[in-house]
Amino acid sequence: MLLTLFAVACIVFGVAYKFYGDFQSKVYGLDDSRKTPAQTMNDGMDYVPAHPAVLLGHHFASIAGAGPVVGPIAAAAMFGWLPAYIWILIGCVFFGGVHDMGAIVASLRHKGLSIGEVINQWIGPKAKRLFLIFTWLALTLVIAVFLELATQTFVADPAVAFSACLYMVMAMIFGVVIYKHNVSLKVATVVMLPILFGSLVFGSDSAWVQNVFKLDAGTWRIFLVIYIFAASVMPVWLLLQPRDYLASYLLYASLIIGGVGMLFGGSNFEVKLPAFTGIVSKSGEYIWPLLFVTVACGAISGFHSLVGSGTTSKQIGRESDAVPVGYGAMLIEGVVGVIALGTLMMTGVMDKGGPTVVYANGLGHFADMMGIPHKLGVSFALLALNSFILTSLDTATRLARYQLQEFTDMKLGKYAATGIGVAIALALVFVKAGNTPVWALIWPVFGASNQLVAAMALLALGVWVKRDLKKDNKFIMYPMYFMLITTVVALVQLIVTSLNKPIIAVISAMLLVLAIMLCKEAMAALKKLED
Repeated sequence: MLLTLFAVACIVFGVAYKFYGDFQSKVYGLDDSRKTPAQTMNDGMDYVPAHPAVLLGHHFASIAGAGPVVGPIAAAAMFGWLPAYIWILIGCVFFGGVHDMGAIVASLRHKGLSIGEVINQWIGPKAKRLFLIFTWLALTLVIAVFLELATQTFVADPAVAFSACLYMVMAMIFGVVIYKHNVSLKVATVVMLPILFGSLVFGSDSAWVQNVFKLDAGTWRIFLVIYIFAASVMPVWLLLQPRDYLASYLLYASLIIGGVGMLFGGSNFEVKLPAFTGIVSKSGEYIWPLLFVTVACGAISGFHSLVGSGTTSKQIGRESDAVPVGYGAMLIEGVVGVIALGTLMMTGVMDKGGPTVVYANGLGHFADMMGIPHKLGVSFALLALNSFILTSLDTATRLARYQLQEFTDMKLGKYAATGIGVAIALALVFVKAGNTPVWALIWPVFGASNQLVAAMALLALGVWVKRDLKKDNKFIMYPMYFMLITTVVALVQLIVTSLNKPIIAVISAMLLVLAIMLCKEAMAALKKLED
């Protein structure tokens, strides 16, 4: 069963990449003779042309995070593996891939600026400001949550902390030798990767690492705040881009381990998870809209459009690179989601510790098949997840800086914009309501708000394609309608079930108002075209 599911997913994604990727390329009129913002606005800081392999690594690592692992496993535990599997395939091909690639291309045609600028030009300035306010607040919440998650993983395993710190330094060395000393990308990669992978083995067995890197949460939190501030304001080629590129190899390696396990381990591992448990979960929640909000990054995520139109579009050297970087990365993320499903199917129940522990243990079993000790396989899986939490953390910080600068028409400097975002995130971490941090109180809203961003990004893309490119936008609008309706229903349910938690109910209501206002503005813009 595992072999069949994995093989079918790879075939579907491969065919989609070729044919649906080509279809979108023709709609957008991708042309490598047209200069990109990275070429025309190269400033050595944010706008820097990158090698496609480096950029794919940066983008893939940034959008992945823990989402394609946590979402599919959580959804499958509630409704069975089949609904989650089908949504991953359909979602990645027709929803997430379209959303991600479209965001990158639209940004390329708007000076590398965010979806907010696309909204500004084709829907209106009022809609732009509404969108930027919401996405900036959402990003500060992401920073707060991922800061805590990264801190917890550092505290839990000194070897992971050591490896993560080591390749922060390695990333800067990598950036310098590639961009300033013209060392071959292949040579630098071959030298750096053994150090990166070897650091985990060394850290696991080293008493020095276990002692020196065993620090309390407060210390690691301060360290990470300094790191994300630096990653936001330093030139993208010096830290953010090379660190994400190197980190992506951790996920590629986990894909290889997971792929081998899925292909050749089917006879060794019994499927214990039911294919379908019903349209209502044990907690009484219906499969729609919950499944489509829970799987999130495994099929479509609004955060991806912020990454694509934030950091990625500023580094694309050729328009055609939008296909592998935008559409391709989303399909690869779908493969990660399918492997994550496979790890839960082997156990049939959620392990203590949640989806990340299920995934790590599952990858440990797959690693056994390749002669890798189970314990080392588990540690490797946790390091890979940690690295992507860090990647999403540093990228979110830089994106929050971009959003705030765009909102102020670039009047706010990078240091001030970064500082404000980090300060708000820290407030969410340290300010408590009773004994609960504010971020923990409002985090339940993030799933729906993230998918609302996806719907709004698709809406902006649809208006742009119709008004500017004069092309049929149905391939964008149909996914948009589904995500918008799904998100609205999810938010209404959240309001009803959170009446005893005013902060969640109020935020959910505000999101609903935002969606209605943006839709009204967009429909007015489309009506002008028809008139």
